[in-house]
Amino acid sequence: MSLSKTIREALLPMGFPVANQVYTGTETTYIVFSRYNEGAALVADDKEQETRFSIQVSAFGKGDIENLIKEVKTRLEAIGFVRNSYFEAYEKDTKLYHKAYRFYYDNKIGE
Repeated sequence: MSLSKTIREALLPMGFPVANQVYTGTETTYIVFSRYNEGAALVADDKEQETRFSIQVSAFGKGDIENLIKEVKTRLEAIGFVRNSYFEAYEKDTKLYHKAYRFYYDNKIGE
C-alpha cells in the first residue's frame, strides 16, 4: 500500500493541487499532506499485525477554505481514515489561511 498514492487519489478530484510535504506551485489554494508518525496499532505473538499511520492534511487559501477542508475530511473518512484533531491559523508570511486535520489510518500487514 502506498499511503501517498491513496491520499492523492482521494483528494485530486477536488480540483486543487495536492502535494506531499511541500507545495512549490503558484496556485493560492492548495492541499499539503505529510506523515508525522508511524507505529504498531496491533501486535500479536510479538509481531506487528497492523501499522498505524498518522498524517496531517492542510488546506491553504487566500479566502474562505472552510468547505475545502470539510471536503478533505469527508473524502478521507470515506476511505477509512479517522480524524483525531483539527487546527487553524493565519500564515502572516504568505497571507494564507491554513486549516488542518490530523488523521490516523490502520493498515493490516500485507495489504
